[in-house]
Amino acid sequence: MSRRAIIAAALAAAAFSPAAFAQDFAITNATVATGDGSAPIEHGTVVVRGGKVVAAGAGVAVPAGVQSIDGTGKWVTPGLFAAVTDLGLLDVEGVKDSNDSEADESPFNAALDVSPAVNPDSEHIAVSREGGVTRATVSPYNGHSIFAGQGAVIDLGADPDAVTKARAFQFVQLGEQGARLAGGSRVAAHVALRNALREAREVAASPNAARSPDALLTRADAAALAQVIDGRQPLYVGVERASDIRSVLALKSEFPKLDLVLVGATEGWLVAGDIAAAKVPVITMPLRDLPSAFEALAATQSNVGRMKKAGVKVAIGMFNTSNQPRYAPQEAGNLVALGKLPGAAGLTWGEAFAAITSVPADISGMGGKNGGVRAGVLAPGAVGDVVIWDGDPLELSSAPLEVFIDGVKQPLENHQSRLRQRYRSLDRTYLPKAYDW
Repeated sequence: MSRRAIIAAALAAAAFSPAAFAQDFAITNATVATGDGSAPIEHGTVVVRGGKVVAAGAGVAVPAGVQSIDGTGKWVTPGLFAAVTDLGLLDVEGVKDSNDSEADESPFNAALDVSPAVNPDSEHIAVSREGGVTRATVSPYNGHSIFAGQGAVIDLGADPDAVTKARAFQFVQLGEQGARLAGGSRVAAHVALRNALREAREVAASPNAARSPDALLTRADAAALAQVIDGRQPLYVGVERASDIRSVLALKSEFPKLDLVLVGATEGWLVAGDIAAAKVPVITMPLRDLPSAFEALAATQSNVGRMKKAGVKVAIGMFNTSNQPRYAPQEAGNLVALGKLPGAAGLTWGEAFAAITSVPADISGMGGKNGGVRAGVLAPGAVGDVVIWDGDPLELSSAPLEVFIDGVKQPLENHQSRLRQRYRSLDRTYLPKAYDW
């Protein structure tokens, strides 16, 4: 490559870099929720410089030369972090050509990587961004195997670079669905899982060695799972029933380096002590209180509250086209209300908001550990993902007024908002006769 071409490529990269458009700003006199589980702060200030949060709280001084935004009567929070979504993988769920969420005819499973398929121009991303969602994890769905493949961490910025971290986790489905995929029973699913992990361990130990003729995984699938075996890649496990959860936790006796995350865990409250003792986090949809399957007979809206009380790290997630990420505040707000009912177990306001911001960010590897990227909080050094709301974000009547990602102000327009504006004051003069009333 010529020197001129290298310079041109560098300039192009810089043009799309969030830092190139990040603005320094401060929001003053607002109700500030930092996202760390604490209560909201009245008359607080948030300062963002160079795409990072530099200060947040009460009594924060605005640096000279920094644009000040009056937040009187408004709320300021970190951007929402949506865990386990299908954002960017489909346009219309029922149109196969626009749907990259599963690959049920592929010869590969664990090796599948959603990153190249994520579409940053997806309307689902634009709609979620308007709802205050700034980051998410994207997970594939299972095709013909218990292994769905490798998910990614993305940001929802209006730029071409959506993927923050590719191959961020591996997803495996157990329970009733895993049983169906593996041949008809949980027995088959667990044999398939353990066999796959053992084959991956062999490949990891001798990458260039000839494989056994009875190996069931492709080399690519085994190589992908090798990262799971040594704990470099988290293993997200879809599981609901209490006994199934115990079986998953028992995997660490044979594979001690597994970095497990439970997804679903409808009956998690029944084994909350075991989950907490194993230090395994949970991502769940909290308001599932009907036994839609035999594996969820003990479903209760108090599931999250009871697990949290037992010491389990719990995030709200599992969003898709029917239960969109922008509904996360509704899910969290209902847990706050639940805490006021006799006999029920809910969350405080701060805990509920953390369950859709800092907790899913931490589970997804964006908790700032070992000097890494920190998201989901308004704290010094965290990414400049900031949302200004017209009211309490956990109230249904509230909505974002402005959204910043990495300090860059984001457009909130999308197909839905354009339709709303179009039909809000539609000129009926030229409508067909059938619409004349």
